[in-house]
Amino acid sequence: MADDPLANAEKGEGNYKATRDYNERTEKFLDEKGNKVEQLAKDAARAIDSDEGAELDRAEAEGKSHAKS
Repeated sequence: MADDPLANAEKGEGNYKATRDYNERTEKFLDEKGNKVEQLAKDAARAIDSDEGAELDRAEAEGKSHAKS
């Protein structure tokens, strides 16, 4: 990676390393579960509407509290 000029660079509006990492993780997820995305979305909607919903809301708020503005 020593020849990669973007390896440690953050330029302009973007962070190339973070973008590359996100894209790789997204591609891996789709490779593993791409044919199940519709079912996963239905399962998530059911979980939000169930007794588990309040816990999921708290977890979301906790995650957002750590996000950079």
